[in-house]
Amino acid sequence: MHKKWYKKLLQHRLVVALLLVLQVLMLVWLIQSGVRRYAFMGPVLGILSAFAVLYIISRQSTAGYKLTWTVLILLFPVFGGLMYILYRIQSSTISVSRMEEQTRPYFHLPGDALDMASREMPSYSTQMVSLQNHSGFPVYDRTKTEFFPSGETKFAALLEDLKKAKKYIFLEYFIVQEGEMWDSVLEILEDKAARGVEVRVLYDDMGCFLLLPPKYKKTLEKKGIRCQVFNPFRPFLLALQNNRDHRKIAVIDGTVAYTGGVNLADEYINRVERFGHWRDTAVRLEGAAAWSMTVMFLQMWRLVRGADEEFSRFYPYADAPCTVESDGYVQPYADTPLDRDHVGERTYMQMIMGAKRYLYISTPYLIIDDSMLSALVTAAESGVDVRILTPEKWDKRLVHLTTRSYYRELMRGGVKIYEYTGGFNHAKTFVADDEVAAVGTVNLDFRSLYLHFECGTKLYKTGTVEEIRRDFLQTVARSREITDADIKSSAFTRMMQSILRLFAPLM
Repeated sequence: MHKKWYKKLLQHRLVVALLLVLQVLMLVWLIQSGVRRYAFMGPVLGILSAFAVLYIISRQSTAGYKLTWTVLILLFPVFGGLMYILYRIQSSTISVSRMEEQTRPYFHLPGDALDMASREMPSYSTQMVSLQNHSGFPVYDRTKTEFFPSGETKFAALLEDLKKAKKYIFLEYFIVQEGEMWDSVLEILEDKAARGVEVRVLYDDMGCFLLLPPKYKKTLEKKGIRCQVFNPFRPFLLALQNNRDHRKIAVIDGTVAYTGGVNLADEYINRVERFGHWRDTAVRLEGAAAWSMTVMFLQMWRLVRGADEEFSRFYPYADAPCTVESDGYVQPYADTPLDRDHVGERTYMQMIMGAKRYLYISTPYLIIDDSMLSALVTAAESGVDVRILTPEKWDKRLVHLTTRSYYRELMRGGVKIYEYTGGFNHAKTFVADDEVAAVGTVNLDFRSLYLHFECGTKLYKTGTVEEIRRDFLQTVARSREITDADIKSSAFTRMMQSILRLFAPLM
C-alpha cells in the first residue's frame, strides 16, 4: 500500500469509528440521565421493550433473528426496545420496491425459456417458476457457460473479455484493492474509456474500508470512468450501514457477464497470501443470460445514483437476435435485504429439499438457522449424500468458531463435513444430482442471506454442472473429513459456541 494515502485514510476511518462510539455513549448517557431524573421513564421504556418483543415475535422472520433481538431486549430492557425501534424505523423498502417494479420487464427483453425448460426438467419446474414468476428472474436458453475453479483462471479470462469491449463495461464489486489484479483491470478500463467505451465502476465503501485511497471515486472519474460508491460509511448510527453490496458482477457489452466469489484484489488470485492458498470459483455467461446480470447492475446503479435511466439503450440484441448455442438453461438471480423475498436463502433451500442422490456445498461460513439445519439433516437421513466443504483456516476467528458449532448436529444427522486444508475456502457453490448447480456470492451466514445485496446464477443441465461437481470432489480429496474426535470440545468451548450461535444473526 502507498503509505502516504493509507495514513490519511486510516486517520479518517479512526475519526469515523470514534464518532460512532461517542454517539453510543451519548445515547446511553441520555437514557440513564432521563431514567434517574424522571421516575416514569424506566417503566415507560420497559413497557416499550415489552411491546417491541411482542412485535418481533409476531413478525414474519427467521427464528434466529427473533431470538437474538428478544434476548438483547430482555438483557437490556431499558435500552433494548428503544434501540430496536430506532433500528426498524430506518429501514425503508419503498424506493427499492418501486424501482424493481419499474425495471422488472427489462429482464424479459430476450424472452424467457421457462416453458421449454419446465418440459425438459419437470422436477425443477417449481424452482424455476418460483425464481421467475415470484422473484422476477427469468430462465434463459441461448447461453454458453464457463466455470472457473480458481480466481486465477477467472482473472485471465476477464482480462481478455475486457479488451474486447466495444460499447460498455460495468463492474460491481464488494472489494477493490490496488495491486496486480486491479491495476491490470484499471489499465484496460482507462484505455477503453479513452476510446469511447462507457465504463462504470460500483464498489462497496465498507468492503473497501481500508483498501482504497481517499476520494478514489474522483480519481476514477478523472480517468473517464464513471464511478459510484455504495452506501458510504458515515459517522452516524444507521441500521442501513449493515446493508452492504456484496455482489461481484462484471458485464461486457451485455453479451458476457461474470459472477462468483472472486473480488478485485490480489489475495483472490493468490498474488498475496493472507490465510494460505485462497480457493475460489466463478462462472462466465455468454449470450442471453448475460443481459440479466446487466439489468441487475443497472438497477443497483440507479438505486445508488438516485436517477432514472433508460435500460433498453444497453440491450445488445435490439438489431439482431442472440444466436449463441444453448448450453442447458441459466437463471441468474439477485437478492436485496430491503424486501421480504430472501431469494438467496430460498434458492438454496429448494436445492436442499429437491436433491435426490447427492448435494455438495462449498461455503466459507456455515451459520444457518434451524430451518436450513433441519432441511440438511432431513436430506441426509433420506439417503441423499450431503457433503459440506468449509475452510480449515479462518479469516474471522469468532465466525469460524460459530461455524464449527454446527458440525455436531449435522454429522449426527448423516451430513459429511470437510475442511479445506492449506488455505481458505471462499467458494460459494451448490451442486446436486448432475443436473443443477448454483454459483454466486451468497454465503451460508445471516449477513449474506438477510442483510447484504447478493447475486448468483442457477445452472440447469449445463456442462458446467459436471465441472462444478468434479471440482468439488477433487477439492474434497485434498481436504480433511471431520470426525467425531474433531468435534469433541471442552465445556467452556461449547458454552462459548452456544453464546455465539445465539448472536449469530449479528455476525
